[in-house]
Amino acid sequence: MDRIRQAIELARTRHSAQEGDTLDPFAPFPAAAATRDVAFREVKLNIAHLESTRLVAYDPLREGGRYYDMLRTQILQAMDQNGWQVLAVTSPTAGCGKSVTACNLAMSIARLPERSVLLVDMDLQKPKVAEYTGIDTREGGLLRVLQGGVGLGSAIVRASVGDNRMLVLPGEICKSGSAEWMASQAMTNTLQVLRRNFRSHVIILDLPPVLIGDEVISLLPQVDAVLLITSVGASTLTDIKECQKHIKSTPIVRVVVNKVSDKSEAHYGYGYY
Repeated sequence: MDRIRQAIELARTRHSAQEGDTLDPFAPFPAAAATRDVAFREVKLNIAHLESTRLVAYDPLREGGRYYDMLRTQILQAMDQNGWQVLAVTSPTAGCGKSVTACNLAMSIARLPERSVLLVDMDLQKPKVAEYTGIDTREGGLLRVLQGGVGLGSAIVRASVGDNRMLVLPGEICKSGSAEWMASQAMTNTLQVLRRNFRSHVIILDLPPVLIGDEVISLLPQVDAVLLITSVGASTLTDIKECQKHIKSTPIVRVVVNKVSDKSEAHYGYGYY
């Protein structure tokens, strides 16, 4: 933990060699109303790659796309009614499809003309958003923001499929200390900056599974609602009940049951309750 504190302090005092560029991840950032004009790195997503990773919600006519649209509508109605902005997507254990669901949900929201969405990969042990979407993280992601290596403006990507766009803050693998980073002041500050500067956006956080450690529990006080992803064959009733005990202080907006389809493995069927 001391090592992380030292890294944060170093990040706050370090400056880039390029004039006018700061490496402080919490430096002033354009206000939410102006984020559409920020020069985020532009990335065009490859449709063939998206489909190979079961991301289909870029098109409502694709197999499974309409189910994510139904989930999207129900979640947005609940968030609007309660004034929620930050949605955490998690699961009891690994292998439930939470990252696939988070990505598809973000793509579905991005298709709405009066909605904006920011997808953040906060699974520091097994980040999957960049892999599934095909986004290159060599220029930095969430971990380097926390460490002070890059600013948020440099790490966030504006990803597009056709005329639809969404913002993505990709994740990076943290080889050690992921739980400490999740509970760090740097993470708290990052979430506060995202809330403040992206007020017009629905912010989706792809979190680790609940039962692998204390990472999700430490972050829950900073989110508004939880989308819990379970899976046939990966989640037991005991797992789900144990998971609900840990997140009972945060509203669960929906519980999704993945892999309920008997179709081929090329598709990703699900139900919700």
